[in-house]
Amino acid sequence: MEILGKILVALVAIEHLYIMYIEMFAWETKGKETFKGSLAPELFTPTKVLAANQGLYNGFLAAGLIWTFFIEDHHWAFHVAIFFLTCIITAGLYGAATASRKIFFVQALPAIVALVVLHLR
Repeated sequence: MEILGKILVALVAIEHLYIMYIEMFAWETKGKETFKGSLAPELFTPTKVLAANQGLYNGFLAAGLIWTFFIEDHHWAFHVAIFFLTCIITAGLYGAATASRKIFFVQALPAIVALVVLHLR
């Protein structure tokens, strides 16, 4: 279970690196494809800076999860992973409640699964 937990944490981190990429560097191209229907096409250019800010936060979440792989104390790494997964779950729940229910399945659910598996070890 410990290996599966680490794999899931890594996948959630990779997902948030990808979200960071879209929001910071590809907002007007890939962002339009990814968020079509959520935002009018003419709003991508004026919201580019806001999206980049969101992307930076997603990068910090990914960095926190990646950091857990370099912490030698397993107890400390476990608690750091719990913190960052809980931040992602909270953001996903808020996004699902305020923006799109799809955010729950894309962002919160993978983090919930990783958190549950981490607790099963």
